[in-house]
Amino acid sequence: MAEQNSAKERGKIIIRTSIIGIVVNILLAGFKMVVGLISGSIAIVLDAVNNLSDALSSVITIVGTALAGKAPDRKHPYGYGRIEYLSAMIISVIVLYAGITSLVESIKAILAHENPEYSVTTLVIIAVAVIVKLGLGTFFIGTGKKIRSESLVASGTDARFDAIISLSTLVAAIIFVFTGVSLEAYLGAIISLFLIKTALEMLRNTLSQILGERIDSSVSKAVKKTILSVDGVIGAYDLIFSDYGPDRVMASVHIEIPDTFTADKIDVITRRIQEDVFAEHNVMLVSIGIYSVNTKDEKIAKVRNDVSKILSAHDEILQMHGFFVDFERKNIRFDMVVDFAPDRKDVFEAAISEVQEKYPDYNIVANMDSDYSD
Repeated sequence: MAEQNSAKERGKIIIRTSIIGIVVNILLAGFKMVVGLISGSIAIVLDAVNNLSDALSSVITIVGTALAGKAPDRKHPYGYGRIEYLSAMIISVIVLYAGITSLVESIKAILAHENPEYSVTTLVIIAVAVIVKLGLGTFFIGTGKKIRSESLVASGTDARFDAIISLSTLVAAIIFVFTGVSLEAYLGAIISLFLIKTALEMLRNTLSQILGERIDSSVSKAVKKTILSVDGVIGAYDLIFSDYGPDRVMASVHIEIPDTFTADKIDVITRRIQEDVFAEHNVMLVSIGIYSVNTKDEKIAKVRNDVSKILSAHDEILQMHGFFVDFERKNIRFDMVVDFAPDRKDVFEAAISEVQEKYPDYNIVANMDSDYSD
């Protein structure tokens, strides 16, 4: 219930912020369009069109947030949270289109050698637009980062660039008024290139999130620390996160516990881990695997030490865990975490061969794990 209320509150903040953006951008677009048509400034007209695209971006953010807030169903049991990433991607495409359009129009203006006509009123309106868009961009980015909304951050980034575009238009207008030299088309072309670059970076980042990124190191380390704080847990490994949208992170983990623990004690430990991790990090542990640690035979310590030395000689092998020796069946079991190197499979097989050579009478049962989180 707490998670549901948090998600609803987050959605309300995004929608409220987006509505403010829509109102501000429509008002700015109206003022700029009138001023641009009166003065004959292509830069101001393009700036007005850009404000309309910003308003459209806010509409997309609202729609995306509403869809992302839909309750999980049979077809999508993990919810619709990733729609927010798709809406951020659409906004990135809109920014890219605006940048390309601005570049084309700026080049046309350069070739046409058209000179605008500015008045004091025009300059004042442009100056006000710079301040308003800069404030709006800062507000969007700050709110977006606070509630982890990529759509708001993308819209805020676009608004900041709008402020820079308006500022360059103002500078060009002042230069023209005092010198008669028209630079606005050239400045428009330069800024358009920066806008295109920013849009491509936004698009790349959003696509990366949709593909699935490595969780932040501070988060994974904090979650492991919480798991290890539970009494009875010796180690925490194979921590894998699945991001189904902002504030919808699920994870799985393997824990090491003594081989003397009974099923009822293991049940208490795993439930405690799930409760603590969710309460402290808002991460839902959907699966907890168990590695049992030999505590009944001192000979195992020597075997473990031998195997550990063999594996640590390979720089690509980052860790060994889940170690267990079955003397009766002649099995040595363990997992090794191998770095994302091109020859990781060769390293894995070479390490197994070395362990097998050390213990030829045993069956080596090893699993190659990936370095999913820190």
